[in-house]
Amino acid sequence: MMFFDIEVNGKTIKARNGETILSALERNAISIPTLCHIRGLQPSGACRMCVVEVEGKQGLLPACSHPVEEWMKIRTHSPRVIKARKTNIELLLSNHPDDCLYCESNGNCELQKFSEDLYVRERRFFGKKNKYKTDPSSASLFRDPAKCILCGRCIRVCEEIQNVTALEFIGRGNEMQVGPAFNKGMNLSSCINCGQCILVCPTGALTEKKHPAELQEKLHNPEIQTVIQCSPTLSVTLAEEFGFRTGKDMEGVMYAVLRKIGFNFVFDTSFAADLYITELAGELLSRLRDGGKTPMFSSCCPAWIKYAEQFRPQLLNHISTCKSPQQMMGTLISNHFTQSRKLKAEKVYSVSAMPCIAKKFESQREQMTHKGITDVDMVLTTRELARLIRLNGIDVQQVEPEMSDQPYRSRSASGKMLAVSGGLTEALIRVLFVMITGKDLQAKRITELRSSKGIKEFTVKIGDFTLGFAVVNGIGNAETLLNEIEAGRTDIHFVEVMACPGGCVGGGGQPASHDDGAVKARAKAIYEIDDKEPVKTPFKNPDLQILYDNYLDLPVNGEIRQMLYTDYQKREVLL
Repeated sequence: MMFFDIEVNGKTIKARNGETILSALERNAISIPTLCHIRGLQPSGACRMCVVEVEGKQGLLPACSHPVEEWMKIRTHSPRVIKARKTNIELLLSNHPDDCLYCESNGNCELQKFSEDLYVRERRFFGKKNKYKTDPSSASLFRDPAKCILCGRCIRVCEEIQNVTALEFIGRGNEMQVGPAFNKGMNLSSCINCGQCILVCPTGALTEKKHPAELQEKLHNPEIQTVIQCSPTLSVTLAEEFGFRTGKDMEGVMYAVLRKIGFNFVFDTSFAADLYITELAGELLSRLRDGGKTPMFSSCCPAWIKYAEQFRPQLLNHISTCKSPQQMMGTLISNHFTQSRKLKAEKVYSVSAMPCIAKKFESQREQMTHKGITDVDMVLTTRELARLIRLNGIDVQQVEPEMSDQPYRSRSASGKMLAVSGGLTEALIRVLFVMITGKDLQAKRITELRSSKGIKEFTVKIGDFTLGFAVVNGIGNAETLLNEIEAGRTDIHFVEVMACPGGCVGGGGQPASHDDGAVKARAKAIYEIDDKEPVKTPFKNPDLQILYDNYLDLPVNGEIRQMLYTDYQKREVLL
């Protein structure tokens, strides 16, 4: 690739032929503001925040879309540039609510940050502000059009990355806003609740659905036993919310903090992940031996399930009927745990802390309630859990680590692997190897499944079976593979689908990080846990074996065993 010199702010830097001004500046550690830009997508140049001054050009140029040229002399923060950016921010603020203190994104708002950086301290533009109605119709997210600045990021992520197209520009001119088709509720749209739109929203226009008052009331009600389960991902992500390095494992500290908040029992969903992997492997083997529908698809990602119900209903009988680890743990808590502790199920309030907003939607599905008892009563995102910790005044740096509670304390490394794209498949292969051959898989890791590619494939011989596995990393990468399968492709026997790029470590409920390496750092931390953990498969999880021997495998508990499974139904997309 050809490099050449350009001059930026009086100094010479190297630029690559064909790259944009913004790309050249970022590579040379020169930062300029952007509001509409999404790395990896074609620039739209809509927000005009990244304008720069180029010698010989009459107008200011958008750095995100204008290519570098060898002769260029660029000024990134000249008085003219600063004035243009400041005016742009002031115009956006002229139609923006003055409720920063009450806003969900206060302290993490890009519009607020740029206003601070550009020293906007007075309102120069006045006029009648547009009035909008909020949209609380979704089970997972909340939309406030008044805070939208029309950057278009959410639209582009939904359409170009996730291939769902639930959001679009509505109206014209001063009346334009972002929302579902015909400006109806999100509950009527094709939204799959992945939450990737929330992660890229620069303001508080899109946030997760919250019920903080209800949880606080339950925590302080002496008649209620509050139980919380924590996702395998949470321990390597929560640290970011409290100033620790990205990827730091806070598992023990997290359990101790949750007890200080007031939870009576704290469990690790990794235990249920071990249960899920075991049941998943059994279901796949049954299909292979009995001529069932293959390839079998994973069922742990609720955003993928909703996508399939809406856009690929013909594949529903290919999806595993196992409930997700969250819902399996909820079932165990409301049945096995309450029975073993002689508690009334209706007096137990079951909370789940997840990196995902689609889990909120999943928990309220009709299939997740049995005899009036819901598997999971409330789902918190990673961000919500961090706020809950701060609300209760817990100094996480002063807390000593503790263990999770029995009877679901132990876990294998495989249970943690569900946090990353490809991790479920790697764990599944380990379990299948033991089920079929009676021996452990000798390879400590399957490197082919640990890349960041959109679609990963791997073939392995286990006993008499030669099995093909595929991993879809981000729902937008699913279409090609799904089309091939529907066209009759037969060399794949299991497909893992994670709706969020990177898997749960990149979930829509995670901290909104502007560091592109955050998701990779979280994944790296999970793989490091796997490398260090001596117990690799669920078969060596002692608490899981006790559960099977003393509860799940007893004929009298057949109904409870069936409650670990679910079914799916076609969903009509109205918009």
